[in-house]
Amino acid sequence: MDIVTTHRLGKTYGSHCVVDDLELLIPAGCVYGFLGPNGSGKSTTMKMLLSLVQPSSGEVEVLGRPMTRRTRRELLTQIGSLIEAPPGYGHLTGGENMRIVQRSLGLEDGQVQSAVDIVRMGEQMNKRVRDYSLGMKQRLGIAMALAREPRLLILDEPTNGLDPAGIEEIRGLVRTLADRGVTVMVSSHLLGEIDRTADRLGILSAGRMVFQGTRAELFSASTPDVLIRTADQEAALHALSGRVPAHLDDDILRISGMDEDDTADIVRTLVGANCAIYDVRRDEQSLEDVFMDITAGGRL
Repeated sequence: MDIVTTHRLGKTYGSHCVVDDLELLIPAGCVYGFLGPNGSGKSTTMKMLLSLVQPSSGEVEVLGRPMTRRTRRELLTQIGSLIEAPPGYGHLTGGENMRIVQRSLGLEDGQVQSAVDIVRMGEQMNKRVRDYSLGMKQRLGIAMALAREPRLLILDEPTNGLDPAGIEEIRGLVRTLADRGVTVMVSSHLLGEIDRTADRLGILSAGRMVFQGTRAELFSASTPDVLIRTADQEAALHALSGRVPAHLDDDILRISGMDEDDTADIVRTLVGANCAIYDVRRDEQSLEDVFMDITAGGRL
């Protein structure tokens, strides 16, 4: 079952298109990493999923049902979210904030305690929120979202402003939630965070989805540069002049956009030009390399 689907979802403000014909697909039980540069439309998309922003076009389906004014209230009982700044009254303790959530949603004591235990905040509930670190405030916000026992949790940049220890803590929490059966959609521009957490990726650029799928599918769709080391790199560069986009990079011949057949032709050309070849390999790519490539070019 797919927890979230959108059909030609769009949002414009005047003449400015923020989200353009978005086809989002989030399977149940996964961590869905929503990537994109700042200003790419991630937050607006998440707000449309939560019915905080009304789409200009298209539609949203959550838990197999369309998100409309009629269904909104019922669907939101099964969705938890942390959007923008973490919630909470600073002059109250964490426990007092959780009791406000409990009363407003009509929750049982056990639901609240379970949410607090999941985020490991039990020893902090008697402290005022104003004295919390940013990481503790984020965890309290997630506990508030989890108390209703949602099937879907939407987190918008949950590690913003956190130190490395805080980032690692939130990352581990997200994986724990997924292991418990909660579908988690988490947006970020921190690629390492998503790379180590998400099962599926959606990459947004200028409001358009440029990739959606698994990490393996993302890397298979990208074509890393071919790196060639020869006895005479200048001679090899001359032999390929005008044929392929080649240049020298630290005494290594680097050639972009070559598939396997193209690479074989390059090798034949160099051998025909009496260039001794010592090594031919693909460049290693990180998620950041692929991300920068496709968001700059708007492709894949």
